[in-house]
Amino acid sequence: MPTRTERAALAQLEHHRRHRLARALAVPHDGVVTLRMLRRSGLSRGQILVEIERGAWRKLGVHTVQVDDLGPKAPWWCALWESGASAVLDGATSLEAAGLTGWTEPQLHVSVRNGGIVRDLEGVRHHRLRDIGPSVRQGLRRTRPEVAVVRAAQWATSDRAAATLVAMTVQQRLVGVEALLERWESVGYSARRQVLDEVIRDVCDGAHSLNELDFATACRERGIPEPTRQVLRTGPKGQVYLDVFWGEFGVHVEIHGTQHYQGTAVIDDALRVNDLGLRDRDLISLQIPVLGLRTQPEPFFRQIRQALDEGARRAGRAPRPPAA
Repeated sequence: MPTRTERAALAQLEHHRRHRLARALAVPHDGVVTLRMLRRSGLSRGQILVEIERGAWRKLGVHTVQVDDLGPKAPWWCALWESGASAVLDGATSLEAAGLTGWTEPQLHVSVRNGGIVRDLEGVRHHRLRDIGPSVRQGLRRTRPEVAVVRAAQWATSDRAAATLVAMTVQQRLVGVEALLERWESVGYSARRQVLDEVIRDVCDGAHSLNELDFATACRERGIPEPTRQVLRTGPKGQVYLDVFWGEFGVHVEIHGTQHYQGTAVIDDALRVNDLGLRDRDLISLQIPVLGLRTQPEPFFRQIRQALDEGARRAGRAPRPPAA
């Protein structure tokens, strides 16, 4: 019969064996495994329970066990395993899993088939859908980027966030413009139909979709004089922008196409730069991201009005009335 020392040594060896085995299983999943994986590897329920009760491993749900340090993908695996076999990452979470950078989503988005029984999970928003749509089934199950970006834009908390997600996804080349347009055209109802129609067209076609008549009409609707000259140009690196001039007031507005659009900060940056530009002693020059005009137009049109008033003051005259 083994001595106490020998039994302790054997127990220690068994402990190390279990942990080596569990960690090897967890490597592809950033520190987590399922109970089924552990059982299939040869561990008994009792052996698994011992490690959990000792605090060496930690249950994260009905199916998921943490057996090593958690990596950034661990919450995604946990959300999928706890949501059932039909579950897929969707929306912004699917885009992050596909490689989207520069975006932080407060919730994990998981889609499941409508009618399925799914437990509520902290930090996870479940979307029950009749048709989950095309998805990637190997590794982290997730909807394809063209599906995910359209849903992410519809589930976003604001029009600005929706525009940001669409622009960043295209710019980071996670989805092609043809696939995005085809998917958007297949969507029936959307609470953001108008704004997303405009944003997706802007992102896929550059500033060409914001033509002279669009901008002149927007000015006229707000009582702002129409520009005296507008020119659509292409920059040295394919950067498309629309130059707008009010020559008699010394005001120039440069409207940047979506090639300039990098994350949510660009709108705030433009507003801040414009505030500085309004204090210029010569030409007053403003810059406006085209998606800012789509999702947050009023602050920019207020700055245009302020620039025209300031230009008129410097020239010793009041701004002309808007065109009829």
